[in-house]
Amino acid sequence: MAKENPPREAPSNFLRSIVSEDVRSGKHDGRVVTRFPPEPNGYLHIGHAKAICINFGIASSYGGTCHLRFDDTNPEKEETRYVDGILRDVRWLGFDWGENLFYASDYFERLRDWAVDLIRGGKAYVDSLSAEEIREYRGTLTEPGRNSPYRDRSVEENLDLFRRMEAGEFAEGTHVLRARIDMAAPNMNLRDPTLYRIRKVTHHRSGDRWSIYPLYDFSHPLSDAIEGITHSLCSLEFEDHRPLYDWFLANLEVPSHPQQIEFARLNLGYTVQSKRKLRELVEEGLVGGWDDPRMPTLSGLRRRGYTPEAIRDFCERIGVAKKNSVVDMAMLEHSLRDDLNRRAPRAMAVLRPLKVVLVNYPEGRVEELEAVNNPEDDSMGTRQVPFSRELYIEQDDFREDPPRKYFRLAPGQEVRLRWGYLVTCVDVVKNEAGEVVEVHCTYDPQTRGGNAPDGRRVKGTIHWVSAAHAVAAEVRLYDRLFSRELPDGPEWKSHLNPASLEVLDGCWVEPGLADAAVESRWQFERLGYFAVDADATPGRPVFNRAVSLRDTWAKIEKSGKADR
Repeated sequence: MAKENPPREAPSNFLRSIVSEDVRSGKHDGRVVTRFPPEPNGYLHIGHAKAICINFGIASSYGGTCHLRFDDTNPEKEETRYVDGILRDVRWLGFDWGENLFYASDYFERLRDWAVDLIRGGKAYVDSLSAEEIREYRGTLTEPGRNSPYRDRSVEENLDLFRRMEAGEFAEGTHVLRARIDMAAPNMNLRDPTLYRIRKVTHHRSGDRWSIYPLYDFSHPLSDAIEGITHSLCSLEFEDHRPLYDWFLANLEVPSHPQQIEFARLNLGYTVQSKRKLRELVEEGLVGGWDDPRMPTLSGLRRRGYTPEAIRDFCERIGVAKKNSVVDMAMLEHSLRDDLNRRAPRAMAVLRPLKVVLVNYPEGRVEELEAVNNPEDDSMGTRQVPFSRELYIEQDDFREDPPRKYFRLAPGQEVRLRWGYLVTCVDVVKNEAGEVVEVHCTYDPQTRGGNAPDGRRVKGTIHWVSAAHAVAAEVRLYDRLFSRELPDGPEWKSHLNPASLEVLDGCWVEPGLADAAVESRWQFERLGYFAVDADATPGRPVFNRAVSLRDTWAKIEKSGKADR
């Protein structure tokens, strides 16, 4: 069994300090109840992973519970497949909500009743301005808004109109329900925000029961209150919405008063995390789907070869801050290398093959050489690798005219074959274009295992596969999805990296990988970490490169320059 990463003690941060003090003082009767509230209008991405780890992690640390609640108040973009995908991703990431699975749509009747209470209390009204007019009346950051001409409708008229909105009598866009707060408020969110709008769309759970749907800012705090959430932890973009969150709780008879606390969201370089933008990439065919291994979605990272342990470790390393920043993609890759180095079995694969013939090796002879599966974990044991007269090596591991300090294979130069023998290049075969297509070598039969009895030193070691036994494979090499660290603005798609995917056919891997399980992860020696893709078929594996072996982040981290 592969070694697991040693458990880390949860680092202290301002969120935990707040919760610790609340528990100590007996606030909320010492309870800790958090929630992760995704909208089922797309698949989860790496930014959601941070929120998941924070909410489930804090609840677990204080013996509390974390709810998984779908804020499904926008039926136009929500689908059951997204619900199923989110459930799958949260569970894959390693978290369990137990019996605490909820939907905002479960509360639609209660939310409607609260809206009626606001109308009766003179705190909400039905507005008949168009959406464009509402924006115009709202004002700007420097200019106050203006009251709608419908703001002073009587309670009776508002109740009647709202009832008829619910009954489906009106077309979409003719009326909305707005809170009556303050059109001159410095905070734009308090300028009579919309609570309900008419949408004659089938809901993924309630079907055609409703013709009106609550806005997120209305349903979210009240859903928190219904569920007895104590700490509503959310990202910084909701900071300006907190006064409105508190206004609803203060102006309605609710069963509990949650506290909203904001933290910096995760911004990862060379990708986008807006669901709208991710959906555009999918719908316009710019990527292969939500689970394309170049996507920052959890399903894409999983398909690429990322482990839940690596993602959790990454979320822990970046910490919790109050100020937004951009995290280097190399830091995420470092967490993956750190994890796979312990758990991934080793194998040999040749991606760009060049044939090697051992001219003094007996024809027809086959040896089984012993290779270590993972030097980091003795319990993973060893495997037998076939060795024969004809081999494949990487094209880059041979140079007819080698540069200075080139220690791999070259005319007259000796190298070590990993787990095999010492070999020396004695000749080459070229095609009509003058390209080397075959290398002839001699092997030293006294050096099985790669060690010379006479103690001579050989600096170069290269990997290989037996040509007669290797299995053909397809390998997909991935790079950053975008060529710009922050692809933003109206031309953001122009920064897509045209070299983000390279598909290599004609690769060769050890025979033991012929039927490797989908999602199994391997270290191809000297090449990187790879995972078996779902496109693999029996006897024809397909591998995605999860990450290369080179790790620059570890050097940065050791130098103390990492921005935690």
